[in-house]
Amino acid sequence: MQWAILSGIEGNIAAYEAVLKDIRRQGNIDELYILGDVIGPRFTSEQLIKRIQQQTDLPAQICTGWWEEQLFNLYGWGADMNATQLKQRYGVAGVERLWNAVSRETAQWLRSLNFGFFEFDCLLIHGSTVGCDDELTPETEPITLLDRILRSEANSLFCGRSGLTFQYQVMAGDLSSTVQTLDAAPPLAVEHSLTPRQVIGVGNVGRQSGHASYTLYNPYNNKVDFRTVTYRPTAQGFAKRHSS
Repeated sequence: MQWAILSGIEGNIAAYEAVLKDIRRQGNIDELYILGDVIGPRFTSEQLIKRIQQQTDLPAQICTGWWEEQLFNLYGWGADMNATQLKQRYGVAGVERLWNAVSRETAQWLRSLNFGFFEFDCLLIHGSTVGCDDELTPETEPITLLDRILRSEANSLFCGRSGLTFQYQVMAGDLSSTVQTLDAAPPLAVEHSLTPRQVIGVGNVGRQSGHASYTLYNPYNNKVDFRTVTYRPTAQGFAKRHSS
Protein backbone atom coordinates (compact mmCIF):
# COMPACT_ATOMS: atom_id res chain seq x y z
CA MET A 1 0.00 0.00 0.00
CA GLN A 2 1.20 3.50 -0.80
CA TRP A 3 -0.31 6.95 -0.34
CA ALA A 4 0.36 10.10 -2.36
CA ILE A 5 0.04 13.15 -0.11
CA LEU A 6 -0.18 16.67 -1.54
CA SER A 7 -0.80 20.15 -0.20
CA GLY A 8 -0.84 23.71 -1.47
CA ILE A 9 -1.96 23.37 -5.08
CA GLU A 10 -3.29 26.92 -4.74
CA GLY A 11 -5.25 26.75 -7.99
CA ASN A 12 -2.15 25.91 -10.04
CA ILE A 13 -3.62 23.34 -12.41
CA ALA A 14 -0.42 22.98 -14.46
CA ALA A 15 1.49 21.97 -11.33
CA TYR A 16 -1.27 19.56 -10.29
CA GLU A 17 -1.32 17.86 -13.70
CA ALA A 18 2.46 17.43 -13.54
CA VAL A 19 2.28 15.88 -10.07
CA LEU A 20 -0.64 13.66 -11.06
CA LYS A 21 1.36 12.40 -14.03
CA ASP A 22 4.28 11.57 -11.72
CA ILE A 23 1.93 9.81 -9.27
CA ARG A 24 0.48 7.64 -12.01
CA ARG A 25 4.00 6.81 -13.12
CA GLN A 26 4.55 5.12 -9.74
CA GLY A 27 1.87 2.58 -10.65
CA ASN A 28 1.01 1.48 -7.11
CA ILE A 29 -0.79 4.38 -5.42
CA ASP A 30 -3.82 3.32 -3.36
CA GLU A 31 -4.88 6.67 -1.89
CA LEU A 32 -4.51 10.32 -2.86
CA TYR A 33 -4.73 12.92 -0.09
CA ILE A 34 -4.74 16.68 -0.61
CA LEU A 35 -4.08 18.48 2.66
CA GLY A 36 -5.69 21.84 2.05
CA ASP A 37 -4.97 24.98 0.02
CA VAL A 38 -6.47 23.41 -3.08
CA ILE A 39 -7.59 26.86 -4.17
CA GLY A 40 -5.71 30.13 -4.25
CA PRO A 41 -5.99 33.61 -5.80
CA ARG A 42 -5.57 32.21 -9.34
CA PHE A 43 -8.21 32.23 -12.05
CA THR A 44 -7.54 28.50 -12.61
CA SER A 45 -8.84 27.61 -9.13
CA GLU A 46 -12.32 26.97 -10.52
CA GLN A 47 -10.97 24.83 -13.34
CA LEU A 48 -8.82 22.87 -10.89
CA ILE A 49 -11.77 22.03 -8.63
CA LYS A 50 -13.78 20.75 -11.60
CA ARG A 51 -10.77 18.68 -12.67
CA ILE A 52 -10.51 17.07 -9.24
CA GLN A 53 -14.27 16.45 -9.03
CA GLN A 54 -14.19 14.58 -12.35
CA GLN A 55 -11.15 12.50 -11.42
CA THR A 56 -12.52 8.96 -11.05
CA ASP A 57 -9.47 6.73 -11.57
CA LEU A 58 -7.72 8.09 -8.46
CA PRO A 59 -10.27 10.07 -6.43
CA ALA A 60 -8.79 12.65 -4.09
CA GLN A 61 -9.56 12.90 -0.40
CA ILE A 62 -9.34 16.60 0.46
CA CYS A 63 -9.32 18.57 3.69
CA THR A 64 -9.56 22.31 4.21
CA GLY A 65 -6.54 24.60 4.36
CA TRP A 66 -5.67 28.22 5.00
CA TRP A 67 -6.92 29.55 1.65
CA GLU A 68 -10.22 27.73 2.05
CA GLU A 69 -10.65 29.22 5.51
CA GLN A 70 -10.00 32.71 4.14
CA LEU A 71 -12.62 32.19 1.46
CA PHE A 72 -15.14 31.07 4.08
CA ASN A 73 -14.37 34.23 6.03
CA LEU A 74 -15.13 36.37 2.97
CA TYR A 75 -18.54 34.72 2.70
CA GLY A 76 -19.21 35.21 6.40
CA TRP A 77 -19.03 31.48 7.10
CA GLY A 78 -15.80 31.48 9.10
CA ALA A 79 -14.65 32.59 12.52
CA ASP A 80 -13.09 35.85 11.24
CA MET A 81 -15.59 37.70 9.07
CA ASN A 82 -13.06 40.50 8.55
CA ALA A 83 -10.55 38.06 6.99
CA THR A 84 -7.84 39.75 9.05
CA GLN A 85 -5.00 37.37 8.17
CA LEU A 86 -5.77 37.57 4.47
CA LYS A 87 -5.80 41.37 4.48
CA GLN A 88 -2.60 41.61 6.53
CA ARG A 89 -0.67 39.27 4.24
CA TYR A 90 -2.06 40.11 0.81
CA GLY A 91 -3.88 43.43 1.19
CA VAL A 92 -7.14 44.46 -0.39
CA ALA A 93 -5.92 43.31 -3.81
CA GLY A 94 -5.38 39.79 -2.46
CA VAL A 95 -8.90 39.76 -1.04
CA GLU A 96 -10.31 40.77 -4.42
CA ARG A 97 -8.28 38.16 -6.29
CA LEU A 98 -9.45 35.33 -4.04
CA TRP A 99 -13.04 36.55 -4.22
CA ASN A 100 -12.89 36.61 -8.02
CA ALA A 101 -11.17 33.23 -8.32
CA VAL A 102 -13.85 30.98 -6.80
CA SER A 103 -17.59 30.89 -7.42
CA ARG A 104 -20.14 30.65 -4.62
CA GLU A 105 -21.13 27.18 -5.83
CA THR A 106 -17.55 25.96 -5.49
CA ALA A 107 -17.20 27.69 -2.13
CA GLN A 108 -20.25 25.77 -0.92
CA TRP A 109 -18.66 22.52 -2.10
CA LEU A 110 -15.44 23.36 -0.28
CA ARG A 111 -17.42 23.79 2.94
CA SER A 112 -18.24 20.07 2.82
CA LEU A 113 -14.58 19.08 3.11
CA ASN A 114 -13.11 17.48 6.24
CA PHE A 115 -10.77 19.26 8.65
CA GLY A 116 -8.35 16.33 8.43
CA PHE A 117 -8.09 12.55 8.16
CA PHE A 118 -7.13 9.90 10.71
CA GLU A 119 -5.96 6.75 8.95
CA PHE A 120 -4.16 3.83 10.62
CA ASP A 121 -1.96 5.66 13.18
CA CYS A 122 -1.63 8.77 11.00
CA LEU A 123 -3.24 12.21 11.14
CA LEU A 124 -3.26 14.03 7.81
CA ILE A 125 -4.10 17.73 8.17
CA HIS A 126 -3.15 21.12 6.72
CA GLY A 127 -1.71 22.75 9.85
CA SER A 128 -2.40 20.84 13.06
CA THR A 129 -5.30 20.21 15.41
CA VAL A 130 -4.65 23.75 16.72
CA GLY A 131 -5.73 25.27 13.40
CA CYS A 132 -5.09 25.55 9.66
CA ASP A 133 -2.65 28.44 10.20
CA ASP A 134 -0.42 26.44 12.57
CA GLU A 135 2.84 26.26 10.60
CA LEU A 136 5.18 23.46 11.68
CA THR A 137 8.75 23.37 10.37
CA PRO A 138 12.05 21.71 11.36
CA GLU A 139 12.87 24.99 13.15
CA THR A 140 9.73 24.88 15.31
CA GLU A 141 10.57 24.55 19.01
CA PRO A 142 10.81 20.84 19.93
CA ILE A 143 8.36 21.26 22.81
CA THR A 144 5.81 22.74 20.36
CA LEU A 145 6.24 19.88 17.92
CA LEU A 146 5.87 17.42 20.77
CA ASP A 147 2.72 19.19 21.90
CA ARG A 148 1.23 18.94 18.39
CA ILE A 149 2.08 15.25 18.18
CA LEU A 150 0.48 14.53 21.56
CA ARG A 151 -2.61 16.57 20.65
CA SER A 152 -3.00 14.59 17.44
CA GLU A 153 -2.95 11.24 19.29
CA ALA A 154 -1.19 9.84 16.21
CA ASN A 155 2.22 8.33 15.65
CA SER A 156 2.65 10.19 12.36
CA LEU A 157 1.42 13.74 11.82
CA PHE A 158 1.40 14.82 8.15
CA CYS A 159 1.02 18.55 7.54
CA GLY A 160 1.27 20.94 4.61
CA ARG A 161 1.04 24.48 5.96
CA SER A 162 4.77 25.29 5.77
CA GLY A 163 5.11 24.09 2.18
CA LEU A 164 8.33 22.29 3.16
CA THR A 165 9.26 18.62 2.89
CA PHE A 166 10.75 17.34 6.13
CA GLN A 167 10.67 14.40 8.52
CA TYR A 168 11.08 15.23 12.21
CA GLN A 169 11.31 12.16 14.42
CA VAL A 170 10.78 11.92 18.17
CA MET A 171 12.30 8.86 19.80
CA ALA A 172 10.71 6.84 22.59
CA GLY A 173 10.97 8.26 26.11
CA ASP A 174 9.15 9.64 29.12
CA LEU A 175 7.78 13.16 29.56
CA SER A 176 6.75 14.78 32.81
CA SER A 177 4.53 17.87 32.97
CA THR A 178 2.58 19.72 35.64
CA VAL A 179 -0.83 21.36 35.62
CA GLN A 180 -1.44 24.33 37.93
CA THR A 181 -5.08 24.93 38.85
CA LEU A 182 -6.60 28.26 39.92
CA ASP A 183 -7.53 27.07 43.42
CA ALA A 184 -3.89 27.20 44.65
CA ALA A 185 -3.79 23.43 45.07
CA PRO A 186 -0.42 21.71 44.58
CA PRO A 187 0.49 21.27 40.90
CA LEU A 188 -0.82 18.07 39.35
CA ALA A 189 1.93 15.93 37.84
CA VAL A 190 1.20 14.25 34.51
CA GLU A 191 3.41 11.51 33.08
CA HIS A 192 3.54 10.60 29.40
CA SER A 193 5.25 7.55 27.91
CA LEU A 194 6.20 8.29 24.32
CA THR A 195 6.48 5.74 21.58
CA PRO A 196 8.50 6.80 18.48
CA ARG A 197 6.53 9.46 16.60
CA GLN A 198 7.11 11.85 13.73
CA VAL A 199 5.98 15.05 12.05
CA ILE A 200 6.18 15.02 8.27
CA GLY A 201 5.94 18.09 6.05
CA VAL A 202 4.51 16.95 2.72
CA GLY A 203 5.69 19.83 0.51
CA ASN A 204 3.83 22.25 -1.75
CA VAL A 205 2.53 21.71 -5.27
CA GLY A 206 1.59 25.10 -6.64
CA ARG A 207 3.42 27.89 -4.86
CA GLN A 208 6.79 27.81 -6.67
CA SER A 209 6.31 28.18 -10.40
CA GLY A 210 7.90 25.31 -12.33
CA HIS A 211 8.64 23.16 -9.27
CA ALA A 212 6.23 21.02 -7.25
CA SER A 213 6.90 18.78 -4.26
CA TYR A 214 4.81 16.06 -2.66
CA THR A 215 5.18 12.93 -0.52
CA LEU A 216 4.76 9.21 -0.97
CA TYR A 217 4.15 7.15 2.17
CA ASN A 218 3.76 3.45 2.90
CA PRO A 219 1.79 3.00 6.15
CA TYR A 220 2.87 -0.63 6.46
CA ASN A 221 6.64 -0.08 6.58
CA ASN A 222 6.60 3.66 7.45
CA LYS A 223 8.70 4.55 4.40
CA VAL A 224 8.63 8.22 3.37
CA ASP A 225 9.65 9.33 -0.13
CA PHE A 226 9.77 13.04 -0.98
CA ARG A 227 9.21 13.75 -4.67
CA THR A 228 10.05 16.87 -6.67
CA VAL A 229 8.50 17.46 -10.09
CA THR A 230 9.50 20.10 -12.62
CA TYR A 231 7.04 21.33 -15.22
CA ARG A 232 6.46 24.15 -17.67
CA PRO A 233 4.31 26.77 -15.96
CA THR A 234 1.40 28.39 -17.74
CA ALA A 235 0.62 32.11 -17.64
CA GLN A 236 -0.69 33.29 -14.30
CA GLY A 237 -3.50 35.78 -14.06
CA PHE A 238 -6.84 36.58 -12.52
CA ALA A 239 -10.32 36.32 -13.90
CA LYS A 240 -13.46 38.34 -13.58
CA ARG A 241 -15.89 37.37 -10.85
CA HIS A 242 -17.59 34.01 -11.44
CA SER A 243 -21.36 34.22 -11.49
CA SER A 244 -23.10 32.70 -8.49
